[in-house]
This record gives sequence, C-alpha cells and structure tokens, in this order.
Amino acid sequence: MKVSFHLSAPPAGVPAVSSLGGIQALRRDLFRVRLPMVNVYLLGEPGGRWVLVDAGMPGTAGLILRAAREIHGAQAPAAIVMTHGHFDHVGALHDLLHHWPVPVYAHELELPFLTGEAAYPFPDPTVGGVMSLLSPAFLPGPFDFRPQVRALSGDGPEGGQVPHVTGWRWLHTPGHAPGHVSLWREADRTLVAGDAFVTTPQQTASGALLNEPMQVEGPPPYYTPNWEAARASVQRLAELEPDLAATGHGHPMAGEPLRRELSELARRFDAEALPPRGWYLSHPVPTERREPGDPDPVRTLFLGSLAAAAAAGAWLRLRR
Repeated sequence: MKVSFHLSAPPAGVPAVSSLGGIQALRRDLFRVRLPMVNVYLLGEPGGRWVLVDAGMPGTAGLILRAAREIHGAQAPAAIVMTHGHFDHVGALHDLLHHWPVPVYAHELELPFLTGEAAYPFPDPTVGGVMSLLSPAFLPGPFDFRPQVRALSGDGPEGGQVPHVTGWRWLHTPGHAPGHVSLWREADRTLVAGDAFVTTPQQTASGALLNEPMQVEGPPPYYTPNWEAARASVQRLAELEPDLAATGHGHPMAGEPLRRELSELARRFDAEALPPRGWYLSHPVPTERREPGDPDPVRTLFLGSLAAAAAAGAWLRLRR
C-alpha cells in the first residue's frame, strides 16, 4: 500500500513543536512522536519497511498507534528497537505488542531487565529536582516481554547494524543503563540518542513536562547509576559531531548549537552533568560484560538497588 505523508518540518534549529501525540518529520525517514515526558521515533520512509524506537510511557499506546497509522497506514513495524528498558521507554510495549507481535531488539546487557530476570537499580531521589523526588514511583521493573525480545547483533561489542533499516548503526552508550544504545547514521550525521544525553533538565518539572529550557544536558540524573560510563558515552557521541540529535527527552536539536553544546557537555561533563549528591556517585553499578568467575551482575544490581533504596528512604525521612 502506497502511503503519502507530508509535514512541513524542521530541522534548522528544530522546534516547530507539536502537541502531545503530534508528529514531527525530522528527516524523510525519521519521525518524532511527542508523548508525555518522553519521545518515540519511527525510522523508515512512509510506505516502506520501518521500525519503532522505544515505546513511551504507560497509557500512550493509542497515541503511538495513531501516529504510526498516519505515517505508515496499516503497515506494522518490522521490529521495535529499544534504546534501553526504563519504565518511560517500555510503558506501552505490552499494549503495542498486542497489536504488533513483532521482535523487540535491545542490547544484550539490557535483556535481563526485559525478560523478567532483574529489576533496574533503584532511582535515586537525592540528586536534586522535583522529578527526582518523585522518582521512587518510577518502577525499576522487572519487566518481561518474552517471547519477543532479541539481542541486537553486531560486528563487535560496541556496535552493529540496526535491524530492518539500512544505513543505521547502533552504538553501545552505557551509563544511564548498562545496555543503553544510541542509533547513528553517518550519511547525514543523524543521531537518535535515547537518554545518553537529553535536551532539557529532566529532573525539573518544567524540563520533564514542558521541555524547557531547551539545552543539551547529561542523562536524567535520578536514573543514571554509572557516571563514569555516562561521561564516556557523551564524549563518544560528541566526537561524531552530529548534525541532528533526536533525544528521548526534550526537543530535537540540530546544527551548530547542538554541536557546540554537546562538545561543551563532553568537555565539562563533571561540572555540567554530575548531580551535587547521590548514591551512585560513590556506588556505581557495573556496566561491563560478565567474564567467567566474575560476580553475578544481576545480584550486584539487586544489592545495589536495595542499598540505594535504603539510603534514599533515610534521606527523605531526614527532610521531613
């Protein structure tokens, strides 16, 4: 079925901000769907094979399905690709899989969190900001999307081709989550960054709900359990010098302002992105692959989450 989808759209500096559930055409084959607090993206030209990137907040499946129908008609995605599996990126996944029983791809280090094996580290409300104080309500899982979950395959541990769409590579960009990936197309220097960095201060109410102010920021601090890995990931992405960055939170950014702010974040990451306090600053959760004889990473995550939850509870009691 031939689908014609036309939208006068950015880039340039981007915005032309749509309402919740609205669509922005960022490239001829890259579309943003703006959801409450978060974005999802559709990769693929209208009428052709396409994939969904991430699955938004709980209760947003209808908005995603409506946007997909507007762009791709009745054609289901060939797959759903997860940048990572935090609750605000998998919230509508069960409902979407009911309509589209397609493969769900994620980095192998994310699979324990998407197959019911482990919960993510507990979110840390002590890092500062209104949304951080609310973060104990942000469920860390475990989530179980079997039997659809598959591991992304690659030509090395740090990257590989994105399934079903040509020209796109996934890059391992951990820190915010152990198996976090970003998607990169060299041909037009387009980056789908997930939460490796964002373009609004997600820990604040105005940032999370209104996407204001619009500026390159580090990953959401209340849900980032390894800051050393997060720093390395931002530095890796800054070296790509992207022309367009479509992030999990905030509006897409493009051109020289994007490159300048991302480069500055990479250069001054500790000053710009690290929270003033927080459990994971001194208790990072490992992101490395497990070798024979290494401690069980699932057990490490579980024990670390218990300790973080206890520390957060004590801190909140002191504030009362």
